[in-house]
Amino acid sequence: MPFIQVKVIEDVFTEDQKQQIVRTLTDAMVSIEGENMRPVTWCVVEEVRSGSWGIAGNPLTTADVKALAAGVSA
Repeated sequence: MPFIQVKVIEDVFTEDQKQQIVRTLTDAMVSIEGENMRPVTWCVVEEVRSGSWGIAGNPLTTADVKALAAGVSA
């Protein structure tokens, strides 16, 4: 049984976007393993509190990710 775990910073993605992540990643696994695996493919999107995620020793916040997505340099 495939288990896909995705961690994102809270309040970056909408509920619709998180559902799209689940559908798209499930489809990707099924394209590799075959359609019979769809019913047993689990996908979990977990939100991590803003500031509790770090890259290169620097905390990353919701505002940082939204700025990055908008093409704004910090």
